[in-house]
Amino acid sequence: MHKDNTTAPAPQADIFALKESSVQSYARAFPLLCNQAKGAVVWDKDGRRYLDFLAGAGSLNYGHNNPVLKQALLDYISSDGITHSLDLHTCAKEKFLRSFNDAILEPLGLDYKVQFTGPTGTNAVEAAIKIARKVTGRSTVISFTNGFHGVSMGSLALTGNSHFRGAAGLPLQGAVSMPYDNYMGPETDTLDYMEAMLDDPASGLDHPAAVIVETVQGEGGINTASAGWLRRLEAICKRNKILLIVDDIQAGCGRTGSFFSFTEAGIVPDIVTLSKSISGYGLPMAVVLIKPEHDQWKPAEHNGTFRGNNHAFVTAAAALDHYWRTDEFADAIAEKSAILEARLQKIMKLYPREVVELRGRGMMRGICCKHAKKAAAITAQAFQNGAIFERAGSHDEVIKFLMPLTIEIAELNEGLDILENAFRKVLNSKPCENKRRKGATKNSIKIASGNTHSSRTKLQESV
Repeated sequence: MHKDNTTAPAPQADIFALKESSVQSYARAFPLLCNQAKGAVVWDKDGRRYLDFLAGAGSLNYGHNNPVLKQALLDYISSDGITHSLDLHTCAKEKFLRSFNDAILEPLGLDYKVQFTGPTGTNAVEAAIKIARKVTGRSTVISFTNGFHGVSMGSLALTGNSHFRGAAGLPLQGAVSMPYDNYMGPETDTLDYMEAMLDDPASGLDHPAAVIVETVQGEGGINTASAGWLRRLEAICKRNKILLIVDDIQAGCGRTGSFFSFTEAGIVPDIVTLSKSISGYGLPMAVVLIKPEHDQWKPAEHNGTFRGNNHAFVTAAAALDHYWRTDEFADAIAEKSAILEARLQKIMKLYPREVVELRGRGMMRGICCKHAKKAAAITAQAFQNGAIFERAGSHDEVIKFLMPLTIEIAELNEGLDILENAFRKVLNSKPCENKRRKGATKNSIKIASGNTHSSRTKLQESV
C-alpha cells in the first residue's frame, strides 16, 4: 500500500504512562527521556544536557560510563568471560576478592569474610540481620529514627519512614526504633535513653541481637552521627554482647571521604553492608562483610540466583585498583568536599531565613530548608535549568547532594551555580548582603560533620 507522506503521523502514545506501574518515583520528579550519560552529565533524547547530582542515588560514585571501568568490562565481555555463575568460583570473583582485600581491608587492618548476596542493598541487610539472629540466638534488632534500610519485609521493619512502612500489608516485627544522634536536640545524648532501656530488666526491651545504623542517613535527610556518638554506640554493643551492623550502602565507597563511612570514628563493626557503588559501574551487586567468628552460615542458608554477577566483579575490581591503591582519589574527594562546603555555606548566608542548617560529611551533603514546598520548587527550578537534585528527609525538606565523586570541579561549580540561581528565582527576593566573616578563606573552611535534625521544630509548611 502506498504511504501518504502528506499526512502527519499520529502522535505515539506515552508507553510509560500506558504500561509502567504507578510505583515509579524518580521519573515523576525528573520527567526526561534519558539517552546517554558520561561522567557527571546525562543527555536526553533531544540532546539536552543535565548535570547529575543524583548519580543513581549514590550508585555512580565513579560517574556514568567511567572509561577505566568500561574498558575493563568490554575487555572481559570480548574474551567471553563468564557472566552468571551463582556462587561458583570464577577468575572475576577471585580478582575482586584479592583487590578488595589488598586495597581496602588490609591497609585498614580489617578482617572480614565477604558474603555475596542477591544484587540489592535490601538483600544485604536481610542477610546481615539473619546472621546476627543466628549467631546470638536472639531476634530483636535496634534501628534508629529516620533510618532507611530497604523495602523487603525484614529491612522494612528497620526503616522509619511511614510512607514505606505503610505499604507492607502486614505487621512489621522484630525491630525496635531508638532516637538517632541529635534527634532530641544537641543537649541530649540519645544513647542515654538506649542504655537505660538496655540496663533496666523491666523496660520491655528484649535483649537485642543487633543494632543497625547508618553513620550518615541518606534517605532520612543526611542526618549525621558524630564520631563520639558512634564510638559510644560501639562500646554499648560490646558491653551488652550485641552485634553492631553498619549499613554503608549509600554512605560507603568513598562518599564521605574514606572508603568506609565509619573509618573516621575509629570503630570496627561486626557486620557491614555494601551495595550501590561497590560495583563501580552501576551494575547490581551487594555484599555483607562479617567478622570471621560470626560467619556461621550453613551452605545455602542465604542465597540468590544473581549473587554471581561477574560483570560487576570486573568493574568493582577495576574501581578498587584504579582509585584506592593510593591516597590520590581520597585527596581529590577532600578538595571537592571543601569546595562544596564553601558553596553551601554561601547559600546559607545568603538565605538565612530559608536555610535551617547544612548536613552531612564529605560529598554526601544536604541543605535543610525551612519550607519543604520551597525546597521542592527550588529543585524543580534547578531541573528546568539543567541540574538534577534529589530531596530527602521526613518531609522532603532536605536538598541532597550525591554527585559522582569523579565530577570535574568546573562541573561541580556549574551545578551549584544552577542551584544558587534556583534559590534566587524561587525565593523571589534579594539575598541578604551578609559579608563573609573576616579570614574565612577556602583553606580555613571547616567541613561540617555533625549537624542533624535538631531543627525539626523549625520546619513549616512541610506538607
